[in-house]
Amino acid sequence: MNKTENPLVEIDPHGDISKGIDLPHGRLDFPVFLPDATYGMVRSADAADLEAAGVQGLVMNTYHLMQKPGSVTVQSLGGLHRMSGWEKPIVTDSGGFQAYSLIRENSKFGKMTDSGILIFPENSKRKLQLTAEKTIQLQMSYGADVLICLDQCTHPDDPEADQRLSVQRTIAWAARCKQEFQRLLGQKRFSGAAPKLFAAIQGGGSFELRKQCAEALLEIGFDGFGFGGWPLDGDGNLLYDILQFVREMIPPQFPIHALGIGHPENVQRCAQLGYEIFDSAMPTRDARHGRLYTLREENPSFSDNWWAYRYIQDEKYIRSSQPISPGCDCLTCSRYSLGYLRHLFKMNDTLFPRLATIHNLRFMTRLTELLRERLHAD
Repeated sequence: MNKTENPLVEIDPHGDISKGIDLPHGRLDFPVFLPDATYGMVRSADAADLEAAGVQGLVMNTYHLMQKPGSVTVQSLGGLHRMSGWEKPIVTDSGGFQAYSLIRENSKFGKMTDSGILIFPENSKRKLQLTAEKTIQLQMSYGADVLICLDQCTHPDDPEADQRLSVQRTIAWAARCKQEFQRLLGQKRFSGAAPKLFAAIQGGGSFELRKQCAEALLEIGFDGFGFGGWPLDGDGNLLYDILQFVREMIPPQFPIHALGIGHPENVQRCAQLGYEIFDSAMPTRDARHGRLYTLREENPSFSDNWWAYRYIQDEKYIRSSQPISPGCDCLTCSRYSLGYLRHLFKMNDTLFPRLATIHNLRFMTRLTELLRERLHAD
């Protein structure tokens, strides 16, 4: 098979995949930021809040959902969309990153094998086996719009031997994921768009291994790809050169997901490299802790210091009647002042995390709207 061909995706010669993708529950316009709804919810916000903030889709996590509330419960509640009240696209991560992070922290929680990931949940006597086939079966049963293949993650600082093993297993698991995906896809009929299958490209900080992984996954054939593993080095700096290299390895007709990237500056830089999809828990976590995002100017040039934090606990906001970010059209900025938000925060009132979450998510969707205008204007 030619490496630019893909049996799963139909390329419209008159279309532009870089502008968006059609999915069973709607369209994602690129670039797009998807909040992490790890356990089936974005903390402190409901589906109506998310829609009002301009959110196009959510990312949920197979590894966590299979434990809480449990796969049987998800299915009995009608799948992820019906369970969560979210009617737009849902991307389900395989859970490979989360399982690896847990095992990296303490090996007593599980181990990686050629067969898959064996997990020993804390305070539980049962074992969980996450294989390539099982993760696809679960994601399909959840009703996901985009499924992500099981992969073995690494940290850029891990030894080369670990990186090579990660790439070997990621490729092997991806092939098994695709086979199971096609088998299950053949059993269903879709009146509109069918779900898509993405594969994650591993290789740590090695150009050679990233190339090897990307070429093998392109040969297998997927609807899109993801930048797998930690996107930051040991000092917390973005792996810009590796990210650029991986995007250049993937033909432009295939979307690529910058998995776990959600820092505003990193989203902006990666979008300019050609990454289309972003997700992270950072904006919503920052919101709950009183770190609120604001643009320094309404039409930023994206040069240095184009955005800033407002720390709501600062005393200078006690009597401030200003919104978080002048010009922001979110519910929070339209109706509430910094002084009132600080009061809610100091009172530990549950209204604060909701209003803060709405604002930070609207900041992220406004950011991607601005990037969309700039990138597609050329």
